Amino acid sequence: MKQVYLLVLGLLLAVGAAAAERAIVKVTHDLPSARLAETVVVPWAEIARALPGALIQHLTVRDASGHSLPYQVTAIDPGAQDPSGIGGAYGELLFQHDFAAGEQSATFIVEKSDAVAPVFPSKVFARFVPERLDDFAWENDKIAHRTYGPALAALAAPGSHKEVLVTSGIDVWCKRVSYPIVDRWYNKGGEHYHHDEGEGLDMYGVHTSRGCGGTGVWVGGKLYVSRNFETWRVLANGPIRAIFELTYGAWDAAGRQVTETKRFTVDAGHNLDEIESTFTVVGDAASELTVGIGLNKSSADSGQDPVTTLTPVAADGSLTQWIVQKTNGALGTALIVPADAFAGFAEDASNQLVLARVVSGRPLHYYAGAGWSKAGEITTAEAWNAAVAAAVLRARHPLNVTLIP
Repeated sequence: MKQVYLLVLGLLLAVGAAAAERAIVKVTHDLPSARLAETVVVPWAEIARALPGALIQHLTVRDASGHSLPYQVTAIDPGAQDPSGIGGAYGELLFQHDFAAGEQSATFIVEKSDAVAPVFPSKVFARFVPERLDDFAWENDKIAHRTYGPALAALAAPGSHKEVLVTSGIDVWCKRVSYPIVDRWYNKGGEHYHHDEGEGLDMYGVHTSRGCGGTGVWVGGKLYVSRNFETWRVLANGPIRAIFELTYGAWDAAGRQVTETKRFTVDAGHNLDEIESTFTVVGDAASELTVGIGLNKSSADSGQDPVTTLTPVAADGSLTQWIVQKTNGALGTALIVPADAFAGFAEDASNQLVLARVVSGRPLHYYAGAGWSKAGEITTAEAWNAAVAAAVLRARHPLNVTLIP
């Protein structure tokens, strides 16, 4: 009897040891439609509890078929400490899954590995570009963007011929390839990235408009906007998700001084980025504001004879543009505001706007992005509007993620 007891105890200990080497992640949702490139997010604290001593470079993530998946571990708080050596400085484990139509649950295994995990090719990228007058640029495998920093807004010295542009609008770079192009295009020099040489081009006009998703404070039928961003910081940079923040100095909004911090979350496989924008009224922490999020009315290249279709959908808090151009293909842009913040539509001389209610110091979450017909995936206004409607549903029906030790 004693031998049997010891045998059972040994088996239980072995099972316990094995359990500490792997954990199961179950993901469910309630939409019948397909959900491609869904990012699964597991707090690292849960991974650390389920897999004591887990190291981010010694992990494997597998789907139900046993295929190894690319993954990422974020470290959002640069000042976080980890005195116990349990990964306290890490934020989240990320990986992606394509849910087929009707597939409403999926199971994954996260396990320790003796081998060092491979370097996964990155599908996202974000960086400050001081060599181009303080641009900040970002991209994923679908589309790219940039916005403008302090050096571009600075006055030009006499005889320098430096470009000067004061704007907090957001630019669009149209890609026809899935690999990163931001550095490649900046390294071309001159105006090469304004011409399609096989990878796409920058054909979008921003000027002093809101571009594709820039913001301002809406008061009395007028939009009050900030200058170029003042500071930046990158919080995560691939391979699946890039996160960065831009801050904007105080500006006058009909007699109130307002500042703004934008945090962008850029995921692989998505045309729209999630933006968390926090407006703060200086000296009035509880103040309420109406903000306008814009799409430029006149973004097409000169000589392109654009024909623009605008589709506002109040029930979705969404606004789409579809701009058909003579030779540069068609460009879709879009905004989505959550239902609890949506305050209608408006326009000024430069922008079509979605209005949103905000409280000083509290973040507004919204989505902005673009798609280009020459990328070959979204080629009609109907397809673009359907893609945006699907993004609304995904935002309203998030994944449910459970870790089973």
